[in-house]
Amino acid sequence: MAEPRLVRGRLTHLAGPTHLLGMEVLTRLAERSQAKVIASAAAGDDLALRQIIAANHDDMRRVCQYVTRDHAITDEAVQAAWSIAWRKLGSVRESRRLKPWLISIAVNEAKQLLRRRRRRAVIELTVDPSDRRGGMDPAAAVGSIDLRSAIERLDIEDQALLAMRYVVGFDATELSVATGISPAGTRTRLKRLLDRLRQDLADG
Repeated sequence: MAEPRLVRGRLTHLAGPTHLLGMEVLTRLAERSQAKVIASAAAGDDLALRQIIAANHDDMRRVCQYVTRDHAITDEAVQAAWSIAWRKLGSVRESRRLKPWLISIAVNEAKQLLRRRRRRAVIELTVDPSDRRGGMDPAAAVGSIDLRSAIERLDIEDQALLAMRYVVGFDATELSVATGISPAGTRTRLKRLLDRLRQDLADG
């Protein structure tokens, strides 16, 4: 009976690494596939460009909307970002850097538009939850407003960093690509921002 157990033991031992190897192969294949799409789009392939737009447009809009609080500015910024990205797609050397790179372009365009227009962003509220039966608790509503006010007092760059982390879900490496700050630096900056928001809410 010892020999069958030994065989199963070997199989069990190999199962973990083999599975991980399979995942690594799939990841590499996916990256190669995306790299081909990027290269094709850079070469003028309209279908490849549409694939890239479909995969990234919504996240670009979400971050810009978080930063600007203005649909018109968001649309203008993202449209301008795509024009820039289309011309510079050939500079993207690693497919995993594509989304952070695209979002950084959109955020930069949004910041420029905000500075040119010199006006504060306005949050659009389509429905006031307090008007609904069983809606938002007044205390919760005050807390929500206080948080929005605290976020709006941050620099545009800091608002963009929060959006990329908590709206899109970028990790430290992706944030580093988008901001040009080291992964450790982005983690430190995020911690300081969260500490500042907590302090602002406590003081309010």
